[in-house]
Amino acid sequence: MATPYAFFAATDNGFEPLPFAASHWSPNMVNGPAICGLLARALEQQHCADGFSPARLTVDLFRPTLKKPVTVVTELVRDGKRIRVADAALMQDGMDVARASAVFLKRSAQPPGERWTRAQSPQPPPVPVADGPTAPLWSSDDGLDGWSPRIGDHQNSARKRIWQAPLSVVEGEPPSAFAGVAMIGESTSLMTNWGTTGIGFINADLTLALARPLIGLEIGVEADSHISADGIAVGSATLFDRHGSFGTCVVTALANAARQVDFADGDPLERAGIR
Repeated sequence: MATPYAFFAATDNGFEPLPFAASHWSPNMVNGPAICGLLARALEQQHCADGFSPARLTVDLFRPTLKKPVTVVTELVRDGKRIRVADAALMQDGMDVARASAVFLKRSAQPPGERWTRAQSPQPPPVPVADGPTAPLWSSDDGLDGWSPRIGDHQNSARKRIWQAPLSVVEGEPPSAFAGVAMIGESTSLMTNWGTTGIGFINADLTLALARPLIGLEIGVEADSHISADGIAVGSATLFDRHGSFGTCVVTALANAARQVDFADGDPLERAGIR
């Protein structure tokens, strides 16, 4: 039977991680995109009212999430006319392993006047528009082949970017735009912390800030900055689709050199037969 293009299967006991949920750090751990997508899905489905848009998502990844069933519990913190705030906890064996908070803002008309904005929006690769999940495409300023499906082509010290249409969070359920952005946006840690010998920082959190919803299925993440000292890193990136930039993502990360992930020979999960 083919591997489902999803991170989790819904069960009577919560959500069972599927093979695509395996982490680069350990095949026995759940990866960050899966966690972020599941939390975003729950917050949006349970607390995003009509006329509102998801504007901010913060996810704290403070314990390893193992490849066994998880549950999600949410709570509405603020139910206002223009601002709604909700919290969520990802639980495993009765313990919180990750948490998230989301802000949903009421859509309205733009105020008058002109404002400064980034001069150039990142550009998507020249490929056909996706109608379902896709494998990632990679790019870097020093990459010899431009956009490439081979991750090892871009193991260098230059600015990096990724382009992908996300998998489903839950098997049999197309991902919402918000959940899709949460999953691909988590790549900010990889895009900003990946260097000449692979990635040696493991992300501790994620904060998405979204001016508008994603248009279409495909999502791009382009690194804007990496700052690190004493084993602590901060990275930021611009999120874009085929219509331009629509948000930003910021992550913090901790050094994890003992488990450095080297992409020079390709994706380690592909070599292990997981993908």
